[in-house]
Formats: sequence, C-alpha cells, structure tokens
Amino acid sequence: MAEPVLQTVEIKLEDFFTKVLSVIGRTTDQQIADLLKKSKQTISVAESLTGGLVSSRLTNIAGSSDYFIGGLVSYSPRIKVTQVGIPAALISQYGVVSKEVAISMAEEIKKRFRTDIGLSATGVAGPAPIPPAPVGKVYIALSGNKDVEWKELNLQGSRAEIREKAAQACLGLLWLYLGGEDVIR
Repeated sequence: MAEPVLQTVEIKLEDFFTKVLSVIGRTTDQQIADLLKKSKQTISVAESLTGGLVSSRLTNIAGSSDYFIGGLVSYSPRIKVTQVGIPAALISQYGVVSKEVAISMAEEIKKRFRTDIGLSATGVAGPAPIPPAPVGKVYIALSGNKDVEWKELNLQGSRAEIREKAAQACLGLLWLYLGGEDVIR
C-alpha cells in the first residue's frame, strides 16, 4: 500500500491561541490521555528545547503505555541527524530552529517509532540566541495520518518559562488535533 501524501498545514496563530488559551485550566494531561486512548492512536515525540518535558507530561498518566511509544531528546544537531533522521542538508539550509526542521522531526520520529502521530519541538530557550533565531523563537510540529501541522511561536520569559510554554504549546497542538475542543463544548 502506498503511503499517503502529506500536506503541510500552518495553523493560524490567533486561532491556535484562542482555542488553546480559552480552555487553560480545563485542558489537562488526563484529557489528552483519554483522547489518545479513545482514538486508539499512538504517539512518539522528538524534543529539543523542551528536553523531555512533553514526553514527561504524556507519560505522567497511568496507562500511558497504551499510546506513548517513545521519545528522543535531540538537543544537538548531530543527534537530530543520526538518531531522529533529519537530513544534515536541511539543518544546513534552514538552521536547527526552523519550521522545516520541526516538521522533519515530527515526520521522522513518527516513521522511526511507527506511530500514528509524531510530535516535535525545536527552538531557543536562552539565555543566548542561536542566530538568526532570537531567544523565544520556537517551532512545534505534529505529523498525523493526513497532514502535518506546525506553529511558529515567539515566547517571552525566563529559560524555564519558555521551555514550559513550548511544551504546553505542543500539548495544545496535540489536543486540537485529537479534537479536544469538541470535549469542552
């Protein structure tokens, strides 16, 4: 069977944050776990600046082995290439902090771990920028069955706050993909 052709979809930042932020306090890790179990989908994660925060949140729920297959913290470009499978030429052309790398991370982790969903985060938590990307520039991506969704974020705060916000944004993207907004209606 031929693999489906994936289309890249950029979600409008305003729509994304309106939906996700309107349910802060109601969107829980348990709700995401329930949505993954209900949909019988599996997930894998490739993280950079979040350093395992997304994987930790996904596995913090009892029974997470039903949907969480695994994750990689690919902090260095070398690990992004050798372990995640990002083409070195892609990193050379666009830089490690780019939508292209975030999309490739999500697609490659999904392929390597043979999951239904691949989720990724790459960016600059600080304190120093990674030129040309300033501190707070983050790209997140989700590779699903039909398309790839991605977001560019410009986050403010301390290093820890940027990392936490990036992890929350990843989980928000996943929540929207799984139909989480329908749960709160």
